[in-house]
Amino acid sequence: MRAPSNITAHDNRPIGVFDSGIGGLTVVKELMEHLPNESIVYFGDTARIPYGTKSPDTIRRFALEDSIFLLEHQVKMIVVACNTASATSLPWLEQWVPVPVVGVIEPGAQAALSATRTRRIGVIGTATTIRSRAYPESIRQRQPHLDIIEQACPLFVPLIEEGWLEEEATFLIARRYLQSLVDSQVDTVVLGCTHYPLLKPVLQHILGPDVTLIDSGQETARVVAQRLTQLGLTAHPDHTPQHRFFISDLPHMFQEIGERFLQRPLPSVETVNFDAFLTGKGQNFWASFQSAFSAKKDLVNHEE
Repeated sequence: MRAPSNITAHDNRPIGVFDSGIGGLTVVKELMEHLPNESIVYFGDTARIPYGTKSPDTIRRFALEDSIFLLEHQVKMIVVACNTASATSLPWLEQWVPVPVVGVIEPGAQAALSATRTRRIGVIGTATTIRSRAYPESIRQRQPHLDIIEQACPLFVPLIEEGWLEEEATFLIARRYLQSLVDSQVDTVVLGCTHYPLLKPVLQHILGPDVTLIDSGQETARVVAQRLTQLGLTAHPDHTPQHRFFISDLPHMFQEIGERFLQRPLPSVETVNFDAFLTGKGQNFWASFQSAFSAKKDLVNHEE
């Protein structure tokens, strides 16, 4: 998407980031590190988590509604920090959202291709992400002749949210999940869930030091930085960023878990009544539609 003609050399509007829950904060962490002058508005749709159990049509609707919320905060770009939403909704959002949109799958797939030496790539993720085959399809669009071994790791998310990052049970479960990747002698593994970077030490220990771990959050931050520069949307170098965090429901221990993901103190988090927001947006839409319809009807009557 080309930058609008009224965009100046610097644009201090925030970057919008949404996820179905809390995992997207690992992407926010990388954005803060790669783009320290950029403001961020984060929305975690914690009231409707998990997205992975929903139909593709429902996920696309949720993703569009999340984007509309971010657009209300005048964001200049939207980052889909959710593997499920990225897999199902990115083309849909690119069609309907009036700002650039970046997902987490394409950057991770490209980085895996650049990293592999033996052409054997592993992908780990939630059961829904693995079923979607989004990473293998993205990788094979660029290079069709590769060995790709996928492994769902459904217990990783609750272990991470519980804070069991280096417990004995975590190592045992990780060894069980990763055995097929070890047996296949992969040299690169894509962390296909935004929770998984918190388990990097465990995963690296089991897979071995010669295996490259691809953190989609890190790669997404690099792509965002490139896109902002290309489109003339970077914040001014002297800009002091302001970050805002919104969620649609307040889950248990959100502050503690959020700080673990962000690896820094989490600013005040605002809980929004998302149903009321969506209802209001619907009323505004129909009011605008009726106004436009009435104006068109008046014009027709006048011409007659």
